[in-house]
Amino acid sequence: MSLHPRRARPRLSWGTVVWLTVVWVFLWGDLTVANVLAGALLAIVVTTTLRMAPIDFHGRLHPIGIARLAGRFAMDLVRASFEVAAIALRPGYVPRGAVIGVQLRSHSDLYLTMTAELCSLVPGSLVVEAHRLTGVLYLHVLDVDLAGGIETARQAVLDQEERVLRAFASETELKAAGLSRRREQTGVDA
Repeated sequence: MSLHPRRARPRLSWGTVVWLTVVWVFLWGDLTVANVLAGALLAIVVTTTLRMAPIDFHGRLHPIGIARLAGRFAMDLVRASFEVAAIALRPGYVPRGAVIGVQLRSHSDLYLTMTAELCSLVPGSLVVEAHRLTGVLYLHVLDVDLAGGIETARQAVLDQEERVLRAFASETELKAAGLSRRREQTGVDA
């Protein structure tokens, strides 16, 4: 019998290593063999030495939902970029910003994170805090008037969360969030 308990060997997740390597190369903006190797080595060190909390994914991929999510995100990105540029180029205009709280419907860390990231990537809004236990996102909105008011800005975040859920959530998760697959397809609440 050994005096020292055997420690579990860290498992290497090759998908995570590849993803972190790609992010490393994009951050450096230089595709070279040395940069790819440095990124891969760093990714291996990070994934084997740092403990990362597991994220449970009980959903499934919905191709139509993913297409809708990507398409709408692209449209929001273009629209918001023009709106922020117009604000920046308008002489003497002072936007009326606000920090708003939005109670999300889902209590999944994964969907909260995805919603927060997509909202932060759209110019003119930035997630300043996310309460994991309560599922509340706090966002800074650059110009409340341009966003259509506080309630419209809140609804935009809830719409983004709904698109995320319809792209990745299971039927059980959709029902728990007060949504259903039937409503998306027919436009009628089931």
